[in-house]
Amino acid sequence: MERAEKRELVASLQTALAGAGSIVLAQNTGLTVANLESLRREVKGAGGHVKIAKNRLAKLALKDTDHADISDLFTGPIVIAYAEDPMTAPKLAQKFADKNAKYVVLGGVMGKTALDANSVKALSTMPSLDELRATLAGMLKQPATRIASVIVAPAGGIARVLAAHAEKSNEAA
Repeated sequence: MERAEKRELVASLQTALAGAGSIVLAQNTGLTVANLESLRREVKGAGGHVKIAKNRLAKLALKDTDHADISDLFTGPIVIAYAEDPMTAPKLAQKFADKNAKYVVLGGVMGKTALDANSVKALSTMPSLDELRATLAGMLKQPATRIASVIVAPAGGIARVLAAHAEKSNEAA
């Protein structure tokens, strides 16, 4: 690789990582190309990306971003998974690590917070932003449904009383 190509790679990686909500680093010693392609497809389908770059170039790319310094995690062959949604990369990386013993999550970063492997695992169990929004919408909708049923209930009771009174009047006549 020539210097110009390296600069271009660092610039593109820096742009990509600067907009990431979270970045997860994992060691990929012994993974097959098919396994990595499977991971790439899964992460891409969820709106994220997977990159493999030389550690020195990846450190240079992360150096000028707002993310915390995680340069000490770059040892050996590293896979970088990142996404705009802060929960996507940790969830998918940990899910893949659970299925593949040769894929070991080392840690990552979420904004200015560095994450170790246990933090990434903890994040992977939390609901995503879309799941939280759906839960919140359900919680907001539920009281409105109850209020509507309480408001309608007295009117229904009055209607039943009037119907019963009308029925008695028809029987008496």
